[in-house]
Amino acid sequence: MNATDVKGRRGFEILIAERQGLLDAPHYRGEVERIAAALVKALRAGKKVLWCGNGGSAAEAQHMAAELSGRFLRERPGLYSEALSVNTSTLTCIGNDYGYDHIFSRQVEAFAQPGDVVIGMTTSGTSRNIVLALEAAKKKGAVTIAFTGNGGGTVAQIADYSLNGPDGYAALVQEVHQVMAHIVCDLVEQTLIFEDGIA
Repeated sequence: MNATDVKGRRGFEILIAERQGLLDAPHYRGEVERIAAALVKALRAGKKVLWCGNGGSAAEAQHMAAELSGRFLRERPGLYSEALSVNTSTLTCIGNDYGYDHIFSRQVEAFAQPGDVVIGMTTSGTSRNIVLALEAAKKKGAVTIAFTGNGGGTVAQIADYSLNGPDGYAALVQEVHQVMAHIVCDLVEQTLIFEDGIA
């Protein structure tokens, strides 16, 4: 086995161990269920879900917004779910006029209404623009959710619900966020279809 094979194998072993760890960590299940219930409550009331993140977390936010507005596993009507990182004119306008820290909070001020859900994804838990977005959401009366890591950081202290991923580098935390967010989407879809019959 050459050095490249060893490195590749080690990567898979880490990935498998990480996912096994999710099964062995019961606190994830409770928080995932609470987050899913919060989304279901908002969507049942005709509210929207707004996602935000930076870099890889922006991609995750966009990904998960699409799972709800499009579909995840089952046929059903689209759900109002959008990522705040997708409009480049908005991002550059706000970034230029107010600074990068405000690219999400300004949109939250514009779009969020009481009862909506605002989800901030940050692997460090300290991304300033995510902190400000969640603070703006609370002022608007929205439910706030943080997908975070490395001890939770500032966002864990702000958010109504906080899913704290592992300590470690960003990619590791993002992988846990993706798994947990997919489970959230699945639970939301199951509840709305099988309990509410929206399909």
